[in-house]
Amino acid sequence: MQTKPYLCLADVKKIAAAAEAEAVANKWAVVIAIVDDGGHLLWLQRQDGAAPLSSHIAPAKARVSALGRRESKIYEDMINNGRVSFLSAPAPQTDGMLEGGVPIIVDGHIIGAVGVSGVKSAEDAQIAKAGIAALS
Repeated sequence: MQTKPYLCLADVKKIAAAAEAEAVANKWAVVIAIVDDGGHLLWLQRQDGAAPLSSHIAPAKARVSALGRRESKIYEDMINNGRVSFLSAPAPQTDGMLEGGVPIIVDGHIIGAVGVSGVKSAEDAQIAKAGIAALS
């Protein structure tokens, strides 16, 4: 039987703190969501001033990234490049097909994902990646 790493609460707090620091440093009000490898929510943090809708979008981005085992931007690009039929994929697993969901990879294993919503999509991804980098 194989074994793999998994997210524990200390890891989640470390990721969240680093993601929050990146958002604060740039004066961005966002929602940060962290999920495990099955897309189950482990952390949700809405900063002051973040739009209420972002509390739904950030976890969806994280979930689609974790379940798809890739950045959510790949799905957005696929749809924008003409594969609109992918919009018929079953929800809620595919509700967050927007840039800003980034998988957490440890020793080659996807162990979860971070989703961020509240600013431009590339900035959302920047925040997620800054959080993940804290695990290194």
